Amino acid sequence: MNQWIDFGMVRDFATEKTNAYRLCTARDGWVERFGTDVLISYKTEAAREQLAAELAQWSSLAGLSFDRVFGRFLPKKNAERIAPQLISGFGGIPLERTVIERDLCYAIDFGAGYSTGLFLDQRANRQFVRRLAPLRTLNCFAYTCSFSVVAALGGGATLSLDLSRKSLDRGRDNFMLNRLATDQHRFLADDVLRVLPRLARKGETFDCIILDPPTFSRSHTGKAWQVEKDFDHLLLAALEVATRDAKILLSTNCTRLDERALEVMARYCLKATRRAANFQPPVRLPDFPPGAGARSLWMLLR
Repeated sequence: MNQWIDFGMVRDFATEKTNAYRLCTARDGWVERFGTDVLISYKTEAAREQLAAELAQWSSLAGLSFDRVFGRFLPKKNAERIAPQLISGFGGIPLERTVIERDLCYAIDFGAGYSTGLFLDQRANRQFVRRLAPLRTLNCFAYTCSFSVVAALGGGATLSLDLSRKSLDRGRDNFMLNRLATDQHRFLADDVLRVLPRLARKGETFDCIILDPPTFSRSHTGKAWQVEKDFDHLLLAALEVATRDAKILLSTNCTRLDERALEVMARYCLKATRRAANFQPPVRLPDFPPGAGARSLWMLLR
């Protein structure tokens, strides 16, 4: 049997008012809780069947019951990604649900696409931004704007950038769920690498910048983005709009880039722009074993 989180951790999450977290990480997949639903991500049918069987045993021992279990195949190519499929449970329940993380609400949707709307491996980074309470936050590749939500709690302004207008609309919904007015918050559907130079020319600066780009994507004009060769260009552009003591998150799901590679890239960009920074890894998440989830590093400019 794979290693599942212990029941004490489940109680800890309940105490901190969080019901979205990783339950198990296996060699060929993982299992995550999203409120009263569960998502099994798997590379093989055998892995899916094993994880589903273990989930039934674990949830019985934990005294937990879930409305539905979804399965999501993990393909090798992004083009082959599809939305999660219902494995078991009640089919008549809406695919849209709300989960909580440290007493904040986030909308998820099992029918909107490959991702549900909230990346659980960024929980510690969201908490860092929440404690930071920045004055002006630039959230690049914002997706459904969870970083913008935590940044807005401190009263600061945010700018959320993403190619997908639909994702940004879901981000606005997350603001509404948490009763946050959007007066001081902008949502811009555009190419990040096109927007950053415009912001620099206008003299806009930010004291918190989130850089969590996809491994691969293609803009509306057909231009390809590849994180391994383009991340340094992104960071150089972001440094042009960073305040002297800004905090910049570097994060990626690319398995060929680890924290050391991110730091080497960052030091090159700092040298090119004649700036200096300290580096700080995020707090390790108790439900993610070492090596699982996104690789992240905080740049603390000085």
